[in-house]
Amino acid sequence: MALTLALAEQILSGDRRALAKAITLVESTRADHGDQAVALLEALMPHTGQSIRLGVSGAPGVGKSTFIESLGNYLTEQGHQVAVLAVDPTSAVSGGSILGDKTRMETLSVNPKAFVRPSPAGKTLGGVTRRTRESLLLCEAAGYDVIIVETVGVGQSETAVSDMTDMFLLLLSPGGGDDLQGIKRGIMELADLVLVNKADGDQANLASQTVSDYRAALHFMQARTPSWTPQVEACSALNNTNIETAWSVVTEFRQALVASGELTTLRAQQARAWMWAETAEMLIAGLKNHPTIKSMVPELEQQVLAGTLPAIVAAERLIEHYKASE
Repeated sequence: MALTLALAEQILSGDRRALAKAITLVESTRADHGDQAVALLEALMPHTGQSIRLGVSGAPGVGKSTFIESLGNYLTEQGHQVAVLAVDPTSAVSGGSILGDKTRMETLSVNPKAFVRPSPAGKTLGGVTRRTRESLLLCEAAGYDVIIVETVGVGQSETAVSDMTDMFLLLLSPGGGDDLQGIKRGIMELADLVLVNKADGDQANLASQTVSDYRAALHFMQARTPSWTPQVEACSALNNTNIETAWSVVTEFRQALVASGELTTLRAQQARAWMWAETAEMLIAGLKNHPTIKSMVPELEQQVLAGTLPAIVAAERLIEHYKASE
């Protein structure tokens, strides 16, 4: 406990190394680390909640990392402290981050007013890691007032980030028609701000047309919050063009939600969803580690694999035995 409190004090003082150590701790699957992580989060919880939480998604190659680096450098110049939680594709061989070496954000990763942390997505769906929420809270406790969560960028499953951030920003490439089909309605309905990136050079006119296309498309979709109408803008992360415009939209969004009281409601709902998600994870872990259940699993799995037993029947048997043994 003393070590946990010491780590908490270091984080509150803005110690970047302590913050990195704490994130590694909450990401660990060891049981003893789990107990330490819980104690650490409890100690730091009163010092969280004051940041702007921004989720950034988009298909691979759209320029998410370039945009985040451009935005992050702009914000640090304005006096902000920026933390980036970059969720990377996971190697099927090693299980680690494929792009976890921060080479995508070379200047921001060495910026003294920024903290960049890549983490592997693992088997978690929705474009985030299982512990992104906890990492976000740790960054807030360390004094970062803008937290950017960059999703893994694999398509329509990029929705979980909207359940842990205040604003969901969708990045697109110039050329509207195919993207409208590829992105689909679900992720578009979650977007509070759509940014058409790479609006430079030969693509400037195409980007302008794409902005018009998406503005028209958003008229047919229901906004996530009553006090905000989703906006569409163009930018060039490579040339740092309209980055300040994008940030002004983010601040307008936050002011609108604070004024209406929706930000408080949103975060409360996210906390409740987080509670139930963790409850489900813990129940599954307890089920898998139960001695009786572990002894039953090989035979049931074999029957399911052989097609002699429906999966739903196998699941019911596991649950029945688990309940009976408690």
